[in-house]
Amino acid sequence: MAFPFVFFAAAFLGAGLTSLLALPLWRKWCLRANLVDDPGHRKIHDAPVPLAGGWAVLTGILLPLAAGALLLKLGLLKIAAAGLILHGIDRRALELAVLALGAVAITLLGALDDRHELRALPKFIGQMLIAIAVAAACKRITLFVHSDWFSYAVTVLWLLTLINAFNFMDNMNGLCAGVGAIGAWIFALIAAANGEYLVAITGFLMSGALAGFLPWNFPHARAFLGDAGSHLVGYLLAVMAILPHFYTRQNPRPFAVLAPLLVLAVPLLDLAQVSLFRTLRRQPFWIGDTNHLSHRLVRAGLNRTTAVLVLWLAATVLGALALFL
Repeated sequence: MAFPFVFFAAAFLGAGLTSLLALPLWRKWCLRANLVDDPGHRKIHDAPVPLAGGWAVLTGILLPLAAGALLLKLGLLKIAAAGLILHGIDRRALELAVLALGAVAITLLGALDDRHELRALPKFIGQMLIAIAVAAACKRITLFVHSDWFSYAVTVLWLLTLINAFNFMDNMNGLCAGVGAIGAWIFALIAAANGEYLVAITGFLMSGALAGFLPWNFPHARAFLGDAGSHLVGYLLAVMAILPHFYTRQNPRPFAVLAPLLVLAVPLLDLAQVSLFRTLRRQPFWIGDTNHLSHRLVRAGLNRTTAVLVLWLAATVLGALALFL
C-alpha cells in the first residue's frame, strides 16, 4: 500500500497555518503580560518586541497533531494509510506523550528565563532534568556501544548541546527558526525515505510550525522566539535527530549515523567556535557577545538579512549532503 504523501503536505501546511494564525493571539498575550524583549545593549530594535514565537510554534505543532490523531481515532479522516498511522500512534503513544510534555516543559523553562533572566546553573539543571526524562522514556542514541549508561549519557548530552546551540544562535531575525525549519524538513525526508511515516509527519509538523512563524520574524521582527522559542527549537531538532533509524541491519550504512551532524552543522559549529573563543578569553561561555557566525558575516560586509540567508543556504546544502548518506 503506497503511503499518501499528501498527508505530509497537510501536516506541514496545517502546522504552518496554525502557527501563523496563533501568533497574533500570543503576541497580544505577551504584550499584556509584559513578556517582551526591551531595547538594550547588542540589540537593534528600539521598541519592546513580544516574545511570542515559542508559544506560537508549540501551538502549531501540538494542535494539528492532537486534531489529526483524534480524527483518525474517530474514523473521520479517511485516508488510505489511516491504519498504518494509527498503529504507529498506538505503538509510540508513551513516547509521543513524553516528547510533547518535554516540549511544553522546555518552553516553560525558556519562558521563565525570558521573564526572570535565570542564572546559568538553575537553567542548566532544568534543561538536564527534561533531557533525562526524555532519554529515560524515548529512543536513545547508541553509537554501536552496547551500554545503557553510555546510551543515557550520550542522549542527555546531545539534547543539552542542541538546546543550547539553538539558544546561542538566536541572535538575528529569522536565523534560529529558519535553520530549525530546514533541519526538521531534512529529518522528515530521511524518516519518510526509511518508511517511518509517523516520525516523518512529526518532522513536517515541526518544520511547518517554524515556517509559519518566520513571516512575523524575518526580515523585520514583530515577534521574537525568545528563550522559550529557542529552547523549543533546539529540543525539537535534538529529538528529530534521534527518532529516525539511520542504521539498520537491512540497510547497514555506518556513515549514515553522521547525517544528524551534517544537518545540524551550522548551529553546532556556531556553538563550538563561540565557546572556544570565550574560553580562550577567560570569559564564561554562556555570556553573550557578537562573535557568532552571523556577526562575523556582517563584519565581513554582508547585511543582516543576507547573512541569515547565507547560513540558511549552508544549512540546506549540508542537509542535502546528509540525505545521500
